[in-house]
Amino acid sequence: MIIITAIPMLMTTSKAPPVGDPSGMREGEAAALYRLMTWLSPSFPVGAFSYSSGIEWAVEAGDIGDAASLRDWLAAMLADGAGFCDGVFLAHAHRAATSCDDAALAGIAELAAAFAPSRERQLETSAQGRAFIEIARAAWNGDGLDRMISGCGGAIVYPVAVGLVSAAHAIPLTPTMHAFLHALTSNWISAGARLIPLGQTDSQRVLALLEQVVVSTAKRALDASLDDLGSATFRADLASMRHETQYTRLFRS
Repeated sequence: MIIITAIPMLMTTSKAPPVGDPSGMREGEAAALYRLMTWLSPSFPVGAFSYSSGIEWAVEAGDIGDAASLRDWLAAMLADGAGFCDGVFLAHAHRAATSCDDAALAGIAELAAAFAPSRERQLETSAQGRAFIEIARAAWNGDGLDRMISGCGGAIVYPVAVGLVSAAHAIPLTPTMHAFLHALTSNWISAGARLIPLGQTDSQRVLALLEQVVVSTAKRALDASLDDLGSATFRADLASMRHETQYTRLFRS
C-alpha cells in the first residue's frame, strides 16, 4: 500500500496583495509613499545641497568638530529651533489647505515667511519653497494646487510649500511631517559631513541617534498651535547671521 503524505510548500507570487491585506499596502498608501520619497529625496531639485543653515560658520567657530557635537547641535535645531518651527508651519498649512481656508492659509504663509531669523535663512527657505512649488506644478500638479498657491497671496517658504503640495495630493499630514523632518535632518548631516568632515558611517550613526528627536519633534509640531511657535537656538541663529560675512564658504547659507 502506498501512503501519500501532503507536504506544505512555500510559494512566492508577484501579484499585488488584495486591498485590505494586512501584509501589504493599499494603492493610495503606496502612491503617497512614492510621492513623499520623491519630493523629499536629495535628488528632488530644490537646491538643498547648497545650504547649511549656518552649520558652516559653526564648524569654523569650533562649535561643531565631530559626530557628537554635530548630533548635539542638530538635536537642538530640531527640538528647539528651525525644525520644530518649520514643522508647525507645515502642519497648519496642510490643515488650512485641506479645509480650503484661504484666509488662514494666507496668514500662515505670511507668518512663515517673516519668521526666518536672518537674511540668509530667509533666502534659503524661500528659494527652496519656490523651487518645490515650481517642480510640483510642472510634474506633479494635483487638483486644487493652483488655487492653494494663489490663496497664499505671496512668498511660499519651504515647509508651507510641502504642506500645500501634500494636501493637494491628499497625502496624510503625519507621514508628511515625519518625511519632511527626516529630509531636513539628513540635509543638515550632509552639510556637516562635508564640513567637519565625517565619513559615511559616522553620518549614519548621527542620523540613527537623532531618530527619537525627529519622532518627538514631529509629535509636538502636530499638536502645536501657532501660539506655540518659538526658537531657543540663539547660537544657531547667530551662526546663520555670521555666515553672511564669512570670508570663505562652500554653502549659500
